Amino acid sequence: MTSDVKMSGQNSRVKREPTLAFVIPCYNEEAALHVTAGALKTKIRQLEDSHAIAKDSIVIFVDDGSSDETWNVIEGLHRDDSIVFHGVKLAHNRGHQNALFAGLMRALSLDVDAAVSMDADLQDDPDAVDAMVQEYMQGAEIVYGVRDNRETDTAFKRGTAHAFYALMKWLGTETVPDHADYRLMSRTALQALSQYKESNLFLRGLVPSLGFKTAKVYYKRGTRVAGESKYPLGKMISFAVEGVTSFSTKPLTMITGLGLFSVFVGIVMLVYTLVSVFSGHAVAGWGSMMCSMWILGGFILLALGITGEYIAKIYLEVKARPRYIVETTL
Repeated sequence: MTSDVKMSGQNSRVKREPTLAFVIPCYNEEAALHVTAGALKTKIRQLEDSHAIAKDSIVIFVDDGSSDETWNVIEGLHRDDSIVFHGVKLAHNRGHQNALFAGLMRALSLDVDAAVSMDADLQDDPDAVDAMVQEYMQGAEIVYGVRDNRETDTAFKRGTAHAFYALMKWLGTETVPDHADYRLMSRTALQALSQYKESNLFLRGLVPSLGFKTAKVYYKRGTRVAGESKYPLGKMISFAVEGVTSFSTKPLTMITGLGLFSVFVGIVMLVYTLVSVFSGHAVAGWGSMMCSMWILGGFILLALGITGEYIAKIYLEVKARPRYIVETTL
């Protein structure tokens, strides 16, 4: 639906007002949806009235196999306003990244010009969309919503988040620090994203790898309007492992280094043991042997664990199962 209008007497080209789709993945969000729907509808009307976006802009809620009344709420919102509120129901819980991807692909199939993805809890400030649309109109194909601070996070969460981004950078994976999944993607970017077929999705690394012109919009992240976080510590760790193993083979290279190091330690321990034996200090040699066994055993288990993570991903990719099954659309 994107069309360019050439300005008379100028070489530049400007985009027309885009049709925008908000893509909202939902998992057990019945308590938050009415508030979120009201806020997004208000934001759409404001942007339409200011001629920032086209009149047929929409909201797409994606129910990721919720066990509460989330889908019933989405159906109610659709009955009240079928023009603005659309819905996608996945047949089974497939995780946040897959649900988000399903919503983005649904937006692409509806021929929107751009899609804004955000969480259902309104922690992502909807007012930042104004600046995102402006950046899009100036030529950006992807606009990242970046937190300007982490005041609402605990010290532990803030520290682990910064450590994760530092690790990803060291491993050679391109990510945007303090950016989650709050972003605007043009139709061109969505079409490029649709060509990626891997089962293990990590959109925070995948989207930056697309290329295209990008921009950043900074915003202050708020608190949840209702419900509870869907990312406890266990899921955060799993998500971090997914990100590392989906975009970097450096851990496999590190195994070689650990192996060489363990061989070096073994040689040192052998020399020390021989010296201990010839000098009559057999007890000292026993300790060295035990230390060597523990170090070497630990390195072997670590190497097997890292290798196993990659083999597991190969296993999932080779089966080529669908990322998700759509049960119903509104």
